[in-house]
This record gives sequence, structure tokens and C-alpha cells, in this order.
Amino acid sequence: MIIRKVSHPVAKPVVLIAEELSPATLDALGPDFEVRNCNGADRGELLAALAAGVDAVLIRSATKMDAEAIGVAKGLKVIARAGVGLDNVDIPAATTAGVMVVNAPTSNIVSAAELAISLLLASARFISPAHAALRNGKWARSKYTGAELFEKTLGIVGFGRIGQLVAHRMQAFGMDVIAYDPYLQPARAAQLGVRLVELDELLRLSDFITIHLPKTKETANLIGEEALHKVKPSVRIINAARGGVLDETALYNALVEGRVGGAGLDVFAAEPCTDSPLFQLDQVIATPHLGASTDEAQERAGIAVAVSVRKALAGELVPDAVNVKGGAIHQDLRPALGLVEKLAQVATGLVGELPVSIVVEVRGEIAEYDCSVLSISALRGSLMGCGAEDVTYVNAPALSNERGLSATVITDPISPDHRNMVSVRAAFSDGTQLVVSGTLMGIRQVQKIVAIDSHDLDLLLTENLLFLRYADKPGIVGAVGNALGKAGINIGGMQVGRNHQGGEALMAITVDSLIPTEILNSVQTETGATTVRAVVLAN
Repeated sequence: MIIRKVSHPVAKPVVLIAEELSPATLDALGPDFEVRNCNGADRGELLAALAAGVDAVLIRSATKMDAEAIGVAKGLKVIARAGVGLDNVDIPAATTAGVMVVNAPTSNIVSAAELAISLLLASARFISPAHAALRNGKWARSKYTGAELFEKTLGIVGFGRIGQLVAHRMQAFGMDVIAYDPYLQPARAAQLGVRLVELDELLRLSDFITIHLPKTKETANLIGEEALHKVKPSVRIINAARGGVLDETALYNALVEGRVGGAGLDVFAAEPCTDSPLFQLDQVIATPHLGASTDEAQERAGIAVAVSVRKALAGELVPDAVNVKGGAIHQDLRPALGLVEKLAQVATGLVGELPVSIVVEVRGEIAEYDCSVLSISALRGSLMGCGAEDVTYVNAPALSNERGLSATVITDPISPDHRNMVSVRAAFSDGTQLVVSGTLMGIRQVQKIVAIDSHDLDLLLTENLLFLRYADKPGIVGAVGNALGKAGINIGGMQVGRNHQGGEALMAITVDSLIPTEILNSVQTETGATTVRAVVLAN
């Protein structure tokens, strides 16, 4: 008897395209996938298509991938948004389900920068109302006398990638460019011929202001009533970033009262926005969120997410994942990711500014693995320590590069005191250095600080920490405990390290709640400490 082995074709991974994407997207996917299509805006059709079994879904803005949609998509591995924003994706639900979320964060930066410049130019020369008047049969040359850009001051609020593109282009117009960005190192701005200033100075000096910030709790209505009382009455303000950073009611009042000369708006606090009193003013140029609406941006976005899907389904590192620590990380190394993040947050918080460089020193058994990903952990932790939000293992390197921060990793298999120990050595712009060391204890891998500089400690890394540097003398511990007790702040643990009797001492305390600034000031007054810092660790 002859037995023939029958081979069955291996099923191709299924990619669901839920919205119209550029033909280049399919070309970038290639022939290795079964491609299905549906109308993602039709809820019933979307849920049915997902329930049929797909490995990846490609969407734009009309498809809502919420917890319900993710829940019915058994076997879903990747949600790919062909664009920047992810408001229509429930990232926590995707993370819980183990679904990677990717987007195309750089696909529209040129288009967004060019639109901001278009609005600026249109505002300066009253393009929109002059065009409307002419279409209505009015030759109103004298009514629409504009302003030149040459030798004017442009203030850029938020000097990231898009802000930097705008600066480069507007310098060609002969504009003097200044910028406000609390996270950017002045040296980086200087390389681009831009002077960093505080927000109040930017408001006071600028002839034109363009906003390039994400909307966060810190930036909501950043340019509001108070800010708009500090600007030149001739200033023109452009917002093609995110609605809600510029207070639209305050802007309207300032325009009507003659405290602002004009505005160009592409984004609004509530969208779609078709009825705003701003639209009735000749000084306002408005467009319906067109920042990414170019053929080139859409094509770049489609190609970028197609490449990400290919990599994700092949198990490779995905450069644009927003909720997954990408790369092949050994399971024994993974607990160190969170430890390094928190050590970097502590180092940053203790000094109160972003470092310019970090060296992560890895000692012990885990040093035999590829520890390079810990540099990204350190970058992410340091950025979060400065209050940056939405920092991922994907965008941390780019965000750090913009702010002049770099990180490297060195390893040593010998760890004299602990099975494994990690130190974050942070260097700051004034030449000072700070070293925070930690370890993972026991089978539960509990995170602990074991040293800060030359001070030995044994402190749990909890959410709220308090650190003091002071001259070693009696009564300090009691004074700190008394001050916190009066404020109703409970101490969880306390450690004191000193280099020698009567020398410099460092006190590290875990507390159960956030410590208000006035209590920190009180502690410093009562103890005479040179440094009193509260550090809140973000996850």
C-alpha cells in the first residue's frame, strides 16, 4: 500500500479594511493576506465582519472600535488607524484583550504644518472674506488691507515636529521665530535658529501665534481669557492642532473688543462645528479640520499602517504601536521595564527638570540578555516625570530627541549586593549627576529603591514619595513626622541614609496621599533641608 501525504494550504491571515484607503495601502500589504472589506460606519455590518474572524482591521476616523467591537472580534491581533488620532479606538479595552493598536503618527505632519501656514497667510491678507466679497460682486480693495510677514515675530506654542516644520518654513519669509515649549532643551531650539521663551513673553512679543500642542488637562484653554489680555491688538492666532487649547469664547470676545486682530482655525472644541459666532467675523478664517486631508498624507498613512500590520502579524517589532512594548524581550527582563521607568521618574523628580542624558547600568543575571529596551524605559520614565502624557515605548525616543534627551545601557554580569540591580544615572544641563538604584525583590518581583547617590536605602516604590536632603542632626525625623501628621498625611515607610555622622543625610518616605505644596514648604522651613521634593509615580 502506498500512503500519500496530503498537504493542506495554510490559511492566510485575514485583514479587514473597514474604510476607503489609498490603493497604495493594498500594495504595501502585499499578497500574503486575505483582504476583506466592510463599511465600518455601519455598526451592524462592522460587528458581523469582525465576528466572522479577522486578524487585523484597518480603519480611519468613521469606524468606532470600542469595547463591544473588540469583544466580538475573537482572534483580533491588530487595530491599525490610518492617521494620527485614536479617539475612535478604545485603547484600554484593546490592551486588556491583547490587541495591538497602531497608527501613523508622522503621516500628516507636513500636511498639518502647511495648513497652519495657509491659515496664517490667509488671515494676514483677508483671503477668505475678500474672495467672498468678490463672488458677491463687491470690489472691496480698501476694506481688506492686510499685513506682511517679513520681519514680524512668529510665536510657536508647542515646538514639536510640526512646530519645527512651521518654524523652518516661516524663517524663509523673513520672520523672527520664538517658541514656548517647557519640555524642549534650549540647545535644540538654538540649532533651529529659534529662541525659547516663557509663554507670557511669547504672548507679549508675537505678531502671529500658531498653536501646535495636544489637548491635555494642562493645555486645555491654555490660550484663554487671561492670555488674550497679554497680546498685541494686531496679533493673529492660528490653531490647526487640537480644539480646546484655544478658548473659542475668549477668542470671540477678544476679536469683537479689538484685542486680537484675526484668527485662523481648523479645529474646534466640539466637532463637527458648523455654528459658531466666530464664523460671522471677517477676521476669522475657518476650515473643517483639514490638517490631514491631503492625498499625500492619506497615502503615507495607509502605507505606514499596512507595514505595521505586516510586522505585527509576523511577530516583529512594530515602530508605531501605541499600547505594546514592542520587540523580543526576554521574560526575565520584563519586570525591569517598570522598575527603570520609576527610577527615571524619581531621578527627574528629585532634580525637577528633564535630564540631558541617562545611562542605565544593569548588573546581575539579567545582564546576559539584550537590555537595550531599558533605554526606552528610562526615556519614558523621565518624560513622565516631567508631566508628559501619552508617552509610549514607541514615541518616547522621538519625544526625547525633540527635548534633547538621550539614553544608553551598559551591563555587567557581576552584582555584589543583589541578584539583579539597575541604576539610572541621570546627567543634567548644569553638569550635575544623580544616580538612583533599584532592585526587584522576591518571587513577586517587588520594586525597591536601594540607593540614591551614596545613600543606601531600602524603600518600596509606591505612588507618592517624599525626599529630603539635609545636614545630619537630631530632630529632623520628628519634625517631618509632625508636619505630615498635622496635615493628615499618613507615612507608610521611612528610610534615612547618610554618608557619615553629621554629614549630608537623605530621607526617603512613602506616604498614602499627595502632599500639597504648602506642606512641602512647611517641612522645608521646619527642617532647614536643602531639598524637599514630592515625587508622584505614574504608571
